[in-house]
Amino acid sequence: MTAVSTSSSRGVADTVTNAIATPDKEQPFDALGLTPGEYAEIRTILGRRPTSGELAMYSVMWSEHCSYKSSKKYLRQFGDKVSPAMKKNLMVGMGENAGVLDVGEGWAVTFKIESHNHPSYIEPFQGAATGVGGIVRDIISMGARPVAVMDALRFGDIDDPDTARVVHGVVSGISFYGNCLGLPNIGGETWFDKVYQGNPLVNALSVGVLRHEDLHLANATGAGNKVVLFGARTGGDGIGGASILASDTFSEGGPTKRPAVQVGDPFAEKVLIECCLELYRDKLVEGIQDLGAAGISCATSELASNGDGGMFIELDKVLLRDPSLTAEEILMSESQERMMAVVTPEKLAGFLAVTKKWDVETSVLGEVTDSGRLIIDWHGEEIVNVDPRTVAVDGPVYDRPVAYPAWLDALQADTASALPRPTSPEVLREQFLALLGSPNLADPSWITDQYDRYVMGNTALSFPDDAGMIRIDEESGLGFVIATDANGRYCQLDPYRGAQLALAEAYRNVAATGAVPVGISDCLNFGSPENPEVMWQFERAVTALADGCLELEIPVTGGNVSFYNQTGDQPIHPTPVVAVLGVIDDVARRVPSGWQDDGHNIYLLGITREELDGSAWAGVIHDHLGGVPPLVDLAGEATLAGLLHAASVEALIDSAHDLSTGGLAQTLAEAVLRFGVGARVWLGDICERDGVDASVALFSESAGRVVVSVPREDDVKFLGLCEGRGYPVLRIGVTDATAPVLEIQDYFTVSLEDLQSRHRSTLPSRFAH
Repeated sequence: MTAVSTSSSRGVADTVTNAIATPDKEQPFDALGLTPGEYAEIRTILGRRPTSGELAMYSVMWSEHCSYKSSKKYLRQFGDKVSPAMKKNLMVGMGENAGVLDVGEGWAVTFKIESHNHPSYIEPFQGAATGVGGIVRDIISMGARPVAVMDALRFGDIDDPDTARVVHGVVSGISFYGNCLGLPNIGGETWFDKVYQGNPLVNALSVGVLRHEDLHLANATGAGNKVVLFGARTGGDGIGGASILASDTFSEGGPTKRPAVQVGDPFAEKVLIECCLELYRDKLVEGIQDLGAAGISCATSELASNGDGGMFIELDKVLLRDPSLTAEEILMSESQERMMAVVTPEKLAGFLAVTKKWDVETSVLGEVTDSGRLIIDWHGEEIVNVDPRTVAVDGPVYDRPVAYPAWLDALQADTASALPRPTSPEVLREQFLALLGSPNLADPSWITDQYDRYVMGNTALSFPDDAGMIRIDEESGLGFVIATDANGRYCQLDPYRGAQLALAEAYRNVAATGAVPVGISDCLNFGSPENPEVMWQFERAVTALADGCLELEIPVTGGNVSFYNQTGDQPIHPTPVVAVLGVIDDVARRVPSGWQDDGHNIYLLGITREELDGSAWAGVIHDHLGGVPPLVDLAGEATLAGLLHAASVEALIDSAHDLSTGGLAQTLAEAVLRFGVGARVWLGDICERDGVDASVALFSESAGRVVVSVPREDDVKFLGLCEGRGYPVLRIGVTDATAPVLEIQDYFTVSLEDLQSRHRSTLPSRFAH
């Protein structure tokens, strides 16, 4: 793979002097992903044509991936729709490398989710691996120790020949990088759908913990302070990744331009983590910025913009893996495992002693200035002289055309209510098992067993529970909980309601563990912003999340937008992945997703409606997508979360499992399989109270519902708690450790052995070879 070269001639850099002297020189701005209008704007800003180095910088920093030029207009809602309660525990919000929340006892948690979609289609192993590496470096740059990772994955049709290539590469890349770093992978989700065939989604999340006093923000302040690059050497991998790869639509044959995907070295990153933490501990740095998308172009312009505004860099001092790289390629390279630090002169010797101790290569590139300009020299000649804010902050902002999709009314009119529903016990049982073994509901342990979820010894919950939980403090038991969710089928039917359902489900998954949800990060995966119908979907989803967070009073701490996820003119389903983080005061009172004891009563919290549109039942049994998604009641979700928290604190429940994809049927199957304890369940009371039939009772995906198990001696207290909070509750069954079966009384019985066989065989049958 070759990168686009911007160099004016072999080995000779295009200087500012030369740019002034040759105003009419043709430049390959379009090959770098810039529009004619953007190129003209750069010329206006500079008062001349850009040098090749400046053109390289603007092209990567003004890309959709880095500048959010099509999404800024809508993302501002996350900062505008904020209540005092949402600011209470927010230490760092949007605009920094990662959000930071105060979780009590002097501890803070920083977390973020980002996409690495297009690289993971071209080179699945390295694309996914470097996605993990990049998000972990965001966490390091805040002064935190990374303690966990998660991933939200979307692949194409499970039976398409190319899907296995992508799945094997992505899963291997994630497990290789995360396991080598020694970070537990504690949760996430995996979906298969033909709409992701040419555009798989690899969304990587990382969480770090820190003491309040250890928080660091990255900026270049203090004239005379040194700018230091440390970590891996710079190579030709990833050149133009942000501008050419992440900000371009795939043609039917794949990407139209193929820059080299980054290559990751997790062992180098592990050393980098420890090195950075020691530099922070010994107070040897003013700030550290990771080098991810856009590489040195990004780090220098962002550090300068966030500081006093001036910086001088000697680019020829960058240590290279490939000595043939041009200045422009060095500026654009996205080589991994690199960090940039700002260090006071008197602490430079101490800084260099620490990097030497960890055997981390280091080069002093330049210093902070008070010039207000970012100036970069190459072998003594000036090749960049810009106002850094024009590169990193004040890029173009587009108000893209928005259009209500012409096809949406017909899609919503095609409701699942017209589909035939089973009435006989035999067909109900058959459909129940078909759903349990379907790709999106099947046991994902073939994937998750490749990840180390217990390394570091602080994992309290992980697969297959509803959320991941990590202990922060050994003495107090303080911990955090995190869950990610999205349903592209719902969002295709109604992006506003679909996005709020994703928020509600992740919020509910966190609450089901006994934790209190406190903040979100999101990864917004959409088609091309140049498609007005895609921009309508995007606006609806962002507005939904902003409105929803305001109602739930939890802040958006940061996130990522990934556009151009489409093949030809066919976009993916809108897929806004929502990660909700919660806090639990003691991980010892965590609530698992399945019951472990005999004779406990099983209760259903919430109301069941005939809501089969967009459901797994409609998709798996009838290959149908149409209608409108389930209703969302966020006030009700908040009441439910409060109820679950109180029940956990009072030790009234010994398991809790939310109802979402697959409905009650899927929840019951997963709950009995969690610890191998059977159950007898009856549907009659649900059908009578809610006015539904047995198939709706089993397969509806109504929101705001959780199944809990309650020891008999706590029945009265638990029911009193529900009544006091006014939340609907029904006793629907009892746990049975004596019979290894799930019995749906009056309909069917399935042995746990049969359930497990159907649930576990799907992914290994496609990929375990």
